[in-house]
Amino acid sequence: MLIDFFYTLRAAKLPVSVKEFLSLLEALQAGVVGPHSDDAWSLDDFYYLARTALVKDEKHFDKFDRAFAAYFKGVELVADFTKEVPADWLRKMLERELTPEQKAAIEKMGWDELMETLKKRLEEQKGRHEGGNKWIGTGGTSPFGHGGYNPQGVRIGGASKNRSAVKVWEQRAYRDYDDTQELGTRNIKVALRRLRKFAREGNALELDLPDTIRSTAANAGWLDIKMVPERHNNVKVLLLMDVGGTMDDHIQRVEELFSAVKSEFKHLEFYYFHNCVYDFMWKNNRRRFAEKFPTWDIIRKYNKDYKLIFVGDATMSPYEILQPGGSVEYNNEEPGAEWLQRLTHAFPKFAWINPEPQGVWQYRQSIGIIQQLMGQRMYPLSLKGLEETMRLLSK
Repeated sequence: MLIDFFYTLRAAKLPVSVKEFLSLLEALQAGVVGPHSDDAWSLDDFYYLARTALVKDEKHFDKFDRAFAAYFKGVELVADFTKEVPADWLRKMLERELTPEQKAAIEKMGWDELMETLKKRLEEQKGRHEGGNKWIGTGGTSPFGHGGYNPQGVRIGGASKNRSAVKVWEQRAYRDYDDTQELGTRNIKVALRRLRKFAREGNALELDLPDTIRSTAANAGWLDIKMVPERHNNVKVLLLMDVGGTMDDHIQRVEELFSAVKSEFKHLEFYYFHNCVYDFMWKNNRRRFAEKFPTWDIIRKYNKDYKLIFVGDATMSPYEILQPGGSVEYNNEEPGAEWLQRLTHAFPKFAWINPEPQGVWQYRQSIGIIQQLMGQRMYPLSLKGLEETMRLLSK
């Protein structure tokens, strides 16, 4: 079985050697990990052992995670709220399709009522439940659980389907966008070049041919070489990128954009956020809670001449934008809308690039709210959209 696992890792383009694989087998033979009291192997223990033995650079962790999950049919991630939730509740056993009339008949709950009701359900419910409109389970119309439908609910475990949940209550693992991603086309770079302001600065490293010719002629033919600093795009860009959740659908296109931006702009600063900007951001997704960058510090650190570009699908619950405590990760003291307004006030040249197809924007309430906060400066992640964004920022 592990031979196939080895080839799965190699197929995922992980630099795993035969020697490292043999080290993993030796560790298993030595009993570094083994059966628990119920004679069942812990997949988590094997995961950490395999990653330690086979992956020598943390930049490959995400590739390893995806290959591991694909081979072992996924790893269950469970997080609790007020008490431990049995993992088997969260296994998706059925898919229930509702008619538009049924969906329209489901009543929406307010934020405070939703949170209070979830607490009560967790205290009252004693067993597993599938379907239905009240208990926490799978496939029903209750506002809690997963695999069903409720226009404003809390998803507990499972994969997002209808993307209408208010708070995703599960452990999350994001990954940094790969800035070495090769572009499928150079057109993105060409579109970005509309935002250019060249300046010569630094050491004189480039031959100034016209001045060399003039100086040599004026010096009776004796060669007089003249050098000048290289020309660089002097535009300063502050790039804020949404990562995780629904943005996983757009990883490849955002990586291409990120790669192009890094190659085109010498003065580039970037940070990550999830869904909406709050009081802190981060540069490394694996250490996002250990290495926080307060948003106030970012606002104070960079001058107003930086061009501010948001990249995100703006697809979330309206609570995450408008409500204190609306974040899916922690209880934010101030709503995301406040921080968006502070950022756009601090950097007058700003725009939002949205990878979601423009045709669906009108059906997403959160996109409409972000558009309003951005003063309608939202553009699609397309060549035309990028050209319009660069044209706006260059004015």
